[in-house]
Amino acid sequence: MKWLPLTKLKAERRGRSGRLFELAQDLMPGGVSSPVRAFGGVGGSPIFMSSGLGARLTDVDGNSYWDLVGSWGPLILGHANPQVVEAIVKAARRGSTFGTSTEGEIELAQLVEDRFPSIEKLRFVSSGTEAAMTAIRLARGATGRAKLIKMDGGYHGHSDSLLAAAGSGGLTFGVPSSAGVTQGTAADTLVVPFNDLGAVERALEANRGQVAALIVEPIPANMGVVIPEPGYLQNLRSLTSASGTILIFDEVISGFRVAAGGAQELYGVVPDLTCLGKILGGGLPLAAFGGRADLMNLLAPSGPVYQAGTLSGNPLATAAGAATLRQLRPQTYQQLELAASSITAAVATGAEQLGVNLQVNRVGSMWTMFFNGESVRDANTARASDSAQYAQFFHAALASDVYLPPSQFEACFVSSALLPPDVGWVADRLLAALSKIRS
Repeated sequence: MKWLPLTKLKAERRGRSGRLFELAQDLMPGGVSSPVRAFGGVGGSPIFMSSGLGARLTDVDGNSYWDLVGSWGPLILGHANPQVVEAIVKAARRGSTFGTSTEGEIELAQLVEDRFPSIEKLRFVSSGTEAAMTAIRLARGATGRAKLIKMDGGYHGHSDSLLAAAGSGGLTFGVPSSAGVTQGTAADTLVVPFNDLGAVERALEANRGQVAALIVEPIPANMGVVIPEPGYLQNLRSLTSASGTILIFDEVISGFRVAAGGAQELYGVVPDLTCLGKILGGGLPLAAFGGRADLMNLLAPSGPVYQAGTLSGNPLATAAGAATLRQLRPQTYQQLELAASSITAAVATGAEQLGVNLQVNRVGSMWTMFFNGESVRDANTARASDSAQYAQFFHAALASDVYLPPSQFEACFVSSALLPPDVGWVADRLLAALSKIRS
């Protein structure tokens, strides 16, 4: 691993990354396979990573970083966890895919259902987008209704009906937030603010008997981490039950992250359907959705709601997922809580001493540092954050060998591979970065 003085210019640190990005732009739209990787939210040229081990990442120029992204959440055990790697290698030796059922699917399904009592049956898919898309289709098939409620700023993948932004007015029909999404598709999506029960009540009342499902990240992380206010999730459960609306928790990020049984365990709320991903696959592409047996039995081949996937339940991914879940014990969550709370408390205290407007929203081992003078409770208050200041902080942290999300509106994650002696080191590096930003 190559450690460089903090005074080295970014260009000197990333010569090969820069050349690779130039090449990538000729081969892929924007030079990336997913938009946030392009560093559009922070400026500059993206870094190409070559390897990861434990809590560290190494780029193609040999620079090493403390990783507070963790592949956007899946790597709760850190990079190249030995048990996970061994499980993947053993599975690969038996064959990478068969297009048939495998015993590994049963093993992982049992591990999931043991941790999520609300999931009586589940279906494996390959991505969180696919899980959310199909859960909504299932809800529509079960209820015979068309409309959907989602939260402004909530992200559930890139299927058409979920790429809807809030329109104008207090009660809004969705408008397309991407080219290629039709007005008609988005119009079936009702968009309301997170943490606003009154808006949900009005949407259900104005569309009585028409709303198939309400989908929500119980702990939003795609507008940055936003904490549900006391009673909010419990009241969503009551409102949806009373209106015959299916409640879908999108726990692709929070599942296994904030507790073994996700946010629904943490807050004591039982949804009808749950979407899982990220940690579920142990770092490989895997997701699932599941819930009440009567709903899940409506899926083909048992029922009329169709879904299929050639690589669903891939044996390498199920092996990695099972190897990950088996290692998540109560002491793991205690360690994660201590690491995350220590880092965020130090940063919050440092910001106050420096006179920097900073709000730190944290649940368990996921958090966001909003450069904002007011509390962040929904998408509108998140959008009021100073993205330019965050960009300064990001690059200062990078120069201090800490890799943060390249966007103000994403979550940081720690892994159990970040050992107690390293926590103070990471906090000190973030404090040094914080001292370098300008108003």
